[in-house]
Amino acid sequence: MNEKDDDKVRLDKWLWAARFYKTRALAKEAIEGGKVHCRGERCKPGKEPKIGEEYVLRTGFDERTVVVKALSAVRRGAPEAQLLYEETAESIRRREEAAALRKAGALGLQTDGRPSKKQRRQLFNFRDQG
Repeated sequence: MNEKDDDKVRLDKWLWAARFYKTRALAKEAIEGGKVHCRGERCKPGKEPKIGEEYVLRTGFDERTVVVKALSAVRRGAPEAQLLYEETAESIRRREEAAALRKAGALGLQTDGRPSKKQRRQLFNFRDQG
């Protein structure tokens, strides 16, 4: 594809080419589901991203804020895809903090499962005393 064709690319195609989503259908579904915002507003799959625009993307537990650096309608390898956008420093910091909190939470409270009949009676007695 030449540069003239890359000037007009759909948002769902760009997100797919930048490797945020595995398929174009998933990218379109995410956009329609309100997981992609530009300037605080929901986007449409046919929107044409422009260089310098900032998008907020939610994928799984993570929320990324990315700035469009280049346009492409062709999906290539990950090193080339990373050249299409730049994640803001604030976004990277928030994602790392959230990941650390999730990791700490997973290691926190460990139980042996449901309480036994005896333990349940003890819980009820303790609760009723207070």
